[in-house]
Amino acid sequence: MRRWLEKLKKQSVPIALSMGVLVILLLHAREDEGGPLRWSAIDQMENLAYDARLLLTMPRTVDPGVVIIDIDEKSLQAEGRWPWGRDRVARMVEQLFEKYKVALVGFDVVFAEPDESSGLKVLEQLSRREFSGIAGFEQRLREIKPTLDNDGIFSGVIGKYKVVLGYFFNEVTSAKIEAVHSGVLPPPTFPKGAFEGKHIAFRPASGYGGNLAIFQDKAAAAGHFNPSLDSDGIVRRVPMVMDYDGAQYESLSLAMARVYLGAREVEAKFEQAPLGASRNYAGLESLRIGNRVIPVDEHIEALVPYRGGQGSFPYVSATDVIHGQANPELLQPGAIAIVGTTAAGLLDLRSTPVQKAYPGVEVHANLIAGILEGRIMQKPAYVQGAEIILLLVFGLVMALTLPFLGPLAEVLMTLGALTLYTAFNMLCWVKGQLVLPLASGLVLITLLFIIDMFYGYFVERRGKRQLTGLFGQYVPPELVDEMANDPERYSLEAVSREMTVLFSDVRGFTTISEGMNPKALSELMNEVLTPMTHVIHEHRGTIDKYMGDAIMAFWGAPVPDHDHARHALLAALRMIQKLDSVNAGFKQRGWPVIKVGIGINTGTMTVGNMGSEFRMAYTVMGDSVNLGSRLEGLTKTYGVDVIVSESTKAAVPELAYRELDMVRVKGKDKPVSIYEPLGSAADVSKILRDELDIYKQALKYYRTQQWDMAELQFLNLAKSSARPRLYQMYAERVAEFRRNPPGKDWDGVYTHTTK
Repeated sequence: MRRWLEKLKKQSVPIALSMGVLVILLLHAREDEGGPLRWSAIDQMENLAYDARLLLTMPRTVDPGVVIIDIDEKSLQAEGRWPWGRDRVARMVEQLFEKYKVALVGFDVVFAEPDESSGLKVLEQLSRREFSGIAGFEQRLREIKPTLDNDGIFSGVIGKYKVVLGYFFNEVTSAKIEAVHSGVLPPPTFPKGAFEGKHIAFRPASGYGGNLAIFQDKAAAAGHFNPSLDSDGIVRRVPMVMDYDGAQYESLSLAMARVYLGAREVEAKFEQAPLGASRNYAGLESLRIGNRVIPVDEHIEALVPYRGGQGSFPYVSATDVIHGQANPELLQPGAIAIVGTTAAGLLDLRSTPVQKAYPGVEVHANLIAGILEGRIMQKPAYVQGAEIILLLVFGLVMALTLPFLGPLAEVLMTLGALTLYTAFNMLCWVKGQLVLPLASGLVLITLLFIIDMFYGYFVERRGKRQLTGLFGQYVPPELVDEMANDPERYSLEAVSREMTVLFSDVRGFTTISEGMNPKALSELMNEVLTPMTHVIHEHRGTIDKYMGDAIMAFWGAPVPDHDHARHALLAALRMIQKLDSVNAGFKQRGWPVIKVGIGINTGTMTVGNMGSEFRMAYTVMGDSVNLGSRLEGLTKTYGVDVIVSESTKAAVPELAYRELDMVRVKGKDKPVSIYEPLGSAADVSKILRDELDIYKQALKYYRTQQWDMAELQFLNLAKSSARPRLYQMYAERVAEFRRNPPGKDWDGVYTHTTK
C-alpha cells in the first residue's frame, strides 16, 4: 500500500490533469445545448459520429409502401413549368386513387394562390364589360364555368379522397424582417393551453405560408414541412410539432401517418425526470398515433430514419400518373403517395447524412415509413445520465491506471477502452434503437491518453529528450535510443579516451567544382555525402562535421564502443564500395566520377563540447586526431583509397593489410607505420598474396638501401599490378635516393613536409 501511495504521489500531476479533463467533459455533458460550458467542437464530432453509425446500419433497401410522385424534369418538359393548372393536379389525384388505388396522397407543395390559368377570370370581366347584356354569352359562360374553375375542380377532388396538404412555417428571428402570413392554417394539433405549465421547448414560428381556404377546408389534414438544420446545415431531425401563437401544429409526415392509420388525434406521452436529466426537462419524450409511438427529443423533433441514399422509395414521374402511364409495379395498391419534386430548379434539395443533395420529399418519405415501421431512433432524457455514468467509469479507471503503465500497455489499454466504449454504444444503437452520445467518451479517452503520454514525454522523459537534442545531430537514431535508456551516463563534458577517427575527402574537388554550376554541384555533393553518412551511421559512427567535400567522424563516443577501430575500418571499406554504385549513377547523368581518400587512426583523444561562447560543437581533438587527418592526405601520394595507422591495424587483426610506408607526417617527429586495408584475410586471392610477398621483399631491399634490387622489384610490380601507383612512387623514390643518398644511419622512415 505504501509503495502504491508513493507511485500515486509521483504521478499526481498527470492524474490531476486527467481529473480536470474529466470534470470539463462532465460539465459539457450536463450542460444544455448552446450553454456556456458546452463545447461546440464536441457537438460537431457527435454529429459526425451519428452520421457514421447511421451510414453503417441503415438497411439500404427500397420500401414500396411509400411512393414519391415526382415533379421531375420530365414532367416539367411535358406539362410546362410549375405551378400547373389545378385541373391537371386534380387529374393526377384522381388517377392515383381510381386507377392505382393508393391509400393516401400527401403534398410536399403549397397551393397558396388562386389558379387563373383557365382564363375564367378574363371571361367574367368580359361579361361585366364588353359583352355585358349579351344573353348568349352569359348563358354559355354559366354552362362552361364549372369546367374552367380549376380551383373548384381541385377542391372537389380533395374533398372526395384522403388528401393531406403541406404548408410551411416562417421562422423569422430578426425584428427588421416581417414574417409571412398567407393562406390559412389547419386546426392545431394541440390547442392553446394544452401544455400550460410544462415549459416544453417547441420550435417557435413567427408566420406561415398556408394553402387557400378552399383547399384546406376540404383536406383530410395538413402538416408543415419545415426541416431542422443542425449547425453544419445537415438535416438529421424534423420537428414533429411546431408552436405558433401558443398552439402546436403537426408535421406533414406525422399528419400523413396519422391519417393513414385512421387516428383522430396525436397523444403526448410524458415521463418522470430520470437521473441526469436537464434542469429544463419537461417530460415529453414521445408522441402516439394509434398504436405507433414516435420518440422525440427536448425540442419535440424526431430523428429521420434514413433507409439509404436517394431512391430508397419508388419514384414515379408525375406526368406518367396524369396520363395513366405509370408503372403499376412501382405504384402498388394501398401505397402512400407523396407528391414532391427532385427538379433542381424548384429548390427542394437538402443536405443530409446520406447525401449532400437529397430531395426534401424523400426526407418526409423516410419519416412516414419510419413511423409506420417503428424505426425512429430514440434519444430520451436519460441518455444524459448514461453519458455521465460512462464518462465517470471510463475516466476514473483510465486516469488512475494509465500513469502506472508502460508506453505499449498504455496504447493497448487506450485502444481497448475506445473499442469497448464504441461497441457498447453500437449495441445500444442496434438492439435498443437508442442514440447514446459517443463523441464525448471517445474524446475523453483520447485526451487522457494524450495527457499521460505527453506528460511522460515532456516531463518524465525530459532527460531523454535533452539527450536527443544534444547528440541527435551527431549520432544515428538507434544510438540515441540506446543512450536514452540511461541518459545519466552521457554528457557533453570533455573526457579523454581511446577512440578511432576517420577523415574522408573528395579528390580533385576544386577541378570538379570549376566544371559545374552551383546548383548541380550542390546536388552532386548531397548525393555523395548522404550515402557516406548512412554508412557511418550503420556502423555506429558519430558525425563530427562536414567540411565542404570532406567528412570527419569518430567512433567510441558518446556511446562507448570497444570495437571502435573495427567499426570505423569496416565503415571505410563499405564507403568505397558504396561509391562505386554512386558513380554508376553519375556516369548516366554525365557527371564526373568521384574518388575519395580515407584516413583512419586509433588513439587517445579528447572528446566533448568545445568551442567559444558564441558557438559550441561536440568534437574530438588531439595528436591522434591530427594524425588521422594527415593519413587521409597521404592517400593521394600512395595511390590508395584508405590508409590506417599501425594502432588501428593492431586493433583489427582479422583483416589483411598492405604496409605502405614508415613516415613522419608534418607536425610530428615520431615515425608511424601506415597500411592499406585489403579486406578479410580469408578473401585475399593467391595472386594478391604473391604480390604482397614480392612487395615485402622489395621494401626490405629499399630500407637496407639496396637500390638496384629494390628498383627492379618495384618496376616489375608496377608492370604486373592492377594498381601500380604505389610501386611507381617507390621506384621514383629509389631514383631520388640514388642521387641524394639518405645516409648510412637512415631508419627507413620517409618524412613528408606537406599535409
